[in-house]
Amino acid sequence: MFTLPNLPYPRDALAPHISDRTMALHHDKHHKAYVDTLNELLEGRELADLPLVLVVHKTFGVPADKKIFNNAAQSWNHEFFWKSMKPQGGGEPSGAIVNHLAEAFGDAASFQSAFNAAAKAHFGSGWIWLTLSAGAITIMTTHDADLPPVHGQTALACCDLWEHAYYLDYQNRRPEFVQVFLDHLINWEFVNDNFSAATNTEK
Repeated sequence: MFTLPNLPYPRDALAPHISDRTMALHHDKHHKAYVDTLNELLEGRELADLPLVLVVHKTFGVPADKKIFNNAAQSWNHEFFWKSMKPQGGGEPSGAIVNHLAEAFGDAASFQSAFNAAAKAHFGSGWIWLTLSAGAITIMTTHDADLPPVHGQTALACCDLWEHAYYLDYQNRRPEFVQVFLDHLINWEFVNDNFSAATNTEK
């Protein structure tokens, strides 16, 4: 049985950029609903004994398991999203990732422009990701519950583009929310940890 993971910081710690009200709805209601539904769907199945990421991989692309995949992937995505942020985060990249972002985008400003453009171009619900693919830093968006690991890419950070992630605080101003994520929330330590783990594995 899966359980709703605790947030890695107090529920109001991301305010004023993401309000306590939004976090109460997003984490305590939306995320919990994915976890609860997943447990219901997995009752009596061997998949229930696997780690969450393996449930995601084993149900991806299996029509009969589409509901399981959606709820497992959304559970994974949300847990990753919470870790992708921290209080007093955002701003200029730091750590080992800096040089790799420069190689991929030229400089921090160009990275932000590319990230914002990808988020703006994404139609409907989904996610925007900073990923490692074949040794290169990339930006990708996914629809609904889709996520980089099932496409052979390593997730380094993500921002939730579903309306429930930002609508109470930003209404229809999704580009503003994404900019705030970059300026004040993204957890560069988490990005560097994921990058380091991925590159050490490749070696």
